[in-house]
Amino acid sequence: MNFKERFAHLSSYTLTTAKWLLCALIVGGVCGVAGVVFHYCVEYATEFRQSHTYLLFALPVAGILIVFLYSIFHMQNSRGTDAVISAARASERVPIVIAPLIVVTTALTHLCGGSAGREGAALQIGGSIGSNLGVLFKIKAEELCIMTMCGMSAVFSAVFGTPLTAAVFSVEVASVGEMHYTALFPCIISSITAFSIARLAGVGATSFAIASFPTLNILDLGRVVLAAALCALLSAVFVFLMHNASHYSAKFIPNPYIKILCGAALVIIISLLLRTNDYNGVGMDVISRAINDGQAHPLAFLFKIILTVITLSSGFKGGEIVPSFFIGSTFGAAIAPLIGLDASFGAGICLVAFFCGVVNCPIASIILSVELFGSNSILYFAAAAAVSYLMSGYYSLYSEQKIIYSKTDF
Repeated sequence: MNFKERFAHLSSYTLTTAKWLLCALIVGGVCGVAGVVFHYCVEYATEFRQSHTYLLFALPVAGILIVFLYSIFHMQNSRGTDAVISAARASERVPIVIAPLIVVTTALTHLCGGSAGREGAALQIGGSIGSNLGVLFKIKAEELCIMTMCGMSAVFSAVFGTPLTAAVFSVEVASVGEMHYTALFPCIISSITAFSIARLAGVGATSFAIASFPTLNILDLGRVVLAAALCALLSAVFVFLMHNASHYSAKFIPNPYIKILCGAALVIIISLLLRTNDYNGVGMDVISRAINDGQAHPLAFLFKIILTVITLSSGFKGGEIVPSFFIGSTFGAAIAPLIGLDASFGAGICLVAFFCGVVNCPIASIILSVELFGSNSILYFAAAAAVSYLMSGYYSLYSEQKIIYSKTDF
């Protein structure tokens, strides 16, 4: 290769890097602002509901509004996060209307006590904004997926405060086993940009303080592997219930208004029977108690599974990721003392293992453990993620996710 050819290659790489740096900064900036708005919408809705508990009885009204909003914008058949993941893999455009719709409807769900998260909604907001900015900038059709991933990374990072997890998760989740490495640089830049904007706006990063970490030894490693295996099985049950509840509720109650009213009624009845609002909304305070203090109701994970499945399968909007944190951490706090682990440490291990089980993203799960808990005992968390990934099978919260390589054939 002569000098002229070398210079041409160097110029090409430099221009490509500059292009994606600029695009990532713009996507990160726009999505960072959107993430801040979304965060405060959900936070205000949660705080208002907690101080006005009677709003639980307005859940049917919120449900009717959600169905109505999706119908007037002709988005009643929207596949939510699955549509964004499909677009990220196939370089398809995500409708821009998804972003404002999911913000409003997720806030309504949280305002009235539906059991849902926010990160799944964040992926939809970011994917929609990133995809449409790509069209606006006349990005090549085959590169539109990178803009979608950048948007997903940015809003996830702004809302939850884990920038590296957000970037890697967005690249890893669509096609497990074949990461789109070209997208890694712009996703990291957009994620950091949105994270910085969120911090300037007063949105705090999510982190927990595990009470104590065990020293590395074979006995505790075996206990961690056992806890992760149990989480993998539980994650498969959760995903199975989520998909089947959605399928059968649509089959037996095809009218979306009646379906969401039935779901609202069930959430209200169960919440009243439990005599607590711990399982309504996000439940970050319950997650914090489980991890920081090692305290959780022995059946908290089961109650959260039931209410989350009912809420999301009946048509309410929100995410599944924070509920998975809730389920994993409370399950861990409950079983850890039974297998000889500290309850606080067990809650952290099971949060990561359960998350990995439902999304099939082991690399993002290991990074998540560092961003949430620090680098202490990273080997334990890595082992937990690896075991959960293998033992959770091909169950996934996202139907559009493709697992490229077999989990059983080595």
